Amino acid sequence: MVTRTWRPHPLKTSIIELLQRKGAMTDVDLHNLIKEPQEVGFGALNTELLRLEIQGLIRVTALARGKRRVELIEAEKGRT
Repeated sequence: MVTRTWRPHPLKTSIIELLQRKGAMTDVDLHNLIKEPQEVGFGALNTELLRLEIQGLIRVTALARGKRRVELIEAEKGRT
């Protein structure tokens, strides 16, 4: 039986806050920064990145084989 616990800080919020503070970074660097305070697997991070990209909050682009750049999309000035 697998027991799931709530994270004290949602993964979505952690990703957005890190990108706001540090700017664009690779997915590997983002995973290393997130997994220190929280136990987050690379698969869970990829799933959340996909959700955020579909919502239009971040942009993920390919850099080299196996590396991706993750950046926060700036909100438009007229948009709330």
